[in-house]
Amino acid sequence: MELERKIEILAEAAKYDVSCSSSGVEKNKRTGSIGSTKISGICHSFTPDGRCVSLLKLLFTNACIFDCHYCINRKSNEIPRATFTPQEVADLTIDFYRRNYIEGLFLSSAIIKNPDYTCELLVKTLKILREEKGFRGYIHVKAIPGADETLIEELGFLADRMSVNVELPSKESLKLLAPDKDPFDLYKPMKQITTIKKEQGLLPTIQQGSKFVPAGQSTQMIIGASPESDRSIVKISENLYQKYQLKRVYYSAYIPVNHDNLLPAVTSEPPLLREHRLYQADWLLRYYKFSADEILSEEKPNFNLYLDPKVNWAVQNYPFFPVDVQTASYDQLLRVPGIGPKSAQNILKARKYYRLHLVDLKKLGIVIKRAQYFITCNQERPSGLINDPEWVIASLISSKQYETLKQFNTQSMYEQLTLFDVERFEHAKKGGA
Repeated sequence: MELERKIEILAEAAKYDVSCSSSGVEKNKRTGSIGSTKISGICHSFTPDGRCVSLLKLLFTNACIFDCHYCINRKSNEIPRATFTPQEVADLTIDFYRRNYIEGLFLSSAIIKNPDYTCELLVKTLKILREEKGFRGYIHVKAIPGADETLIEELGFLADRMSVNVELPSKESLKLLAPDKDPFDLYKPMKQITTIKKEQGLLPTIQQGSKFVPAGQSTQMIIGASPESDRSIVKISENLYQKYQLKRVYYSAYIPVNHDNLLPAVTSEPPLLREHRLYQADWLLRYYKFSADEILSEEKPNFNLYLDPKVNWAVQNYPFFPVDVQTASYDQLLRVPGIGPKSAQNILKARKYYRLHLVDLKKLGIVIKRAQYFITCNQERPSGLINDPEWVIASLISSKQYETLKQFNTQSMYEQLTLFDVERFEHAKKGGA
């Protein structure tokens, strides 16, 4: 097969993997002749100064031995198959880099023959890049679940970031929709990566040598292929961050690429707004000191798609407000919709020198459109506001959206509508057709 045809097939197959980012890489000590590593220096990410940086994103092979129901590359699908050689991927990366098309490589792979064989091919690819071609740029590679620990470790010393995709939010869903995958195999590389990084961190700087995945690890979950609630997904993410020190959890809205009775009969667009709400909740976990149980409760386990999670929490905890920005602590300020970590720091710095007024807040980076309902400034509030959470909701969303909300009961007002046939899913779990 011609190389151009391979690129066409495998670059297209790679688009369903969204877990790529280079945040966390600052420098390295690799010897070589070309390439460089920068913070957030990878495709489809934005650097702190607003630059969008590029990545060669490839699947090494789509000739998979697994038959995951949701995956376009499942072995039972009749699609064109292709496999690169390690030399081809290395040559492509260098060629694209020299043409100034990319700043790094994102390399994933289906499982060809077996996990060890697949991992060996990825290791060989990265060795050619690092050792033969002297490439010092950013490389994100997919750890292969089920591969030997020695291969995972070797891969980690060649890459900047590794990711292990858990794919589905629960073991039950994984067993049903990806029967060839063992949940233990998925989490084993995560644990190994975490352990090696901790051990390396305990060594004195002069003894550390080559860094093991200096940008850490990430994962991806497919959202909407199985009936887990948003709360379940957020709690799983929280556990992954705490247990494995993940840098990112990526959420991928389910796209129906296969016809299968075990998959939801989605007739509308992919759940992109739900995906967006999960990313917003993810930021609350990582940067705003929220817990999963605060973001969503057992009584209301799904997002209100009309409100972002922080505003949704605020209207459900309205007695906590208003917060006076002149006296509130940093943690209290972070709870206010429209105030982020940077603007909260700006408030703390500014009020050391003068008393704040409402007119000052926009200059400090506060999004007044959202924050005005939840703050005071030296006990002064914007005029015309009504101290009622339902009124706040109506003010924050359009009249059409609010009328739609009113058609449902109180619980539904704070939940998304499901397109998944839960009864059919439960029937399939019990062994039904």
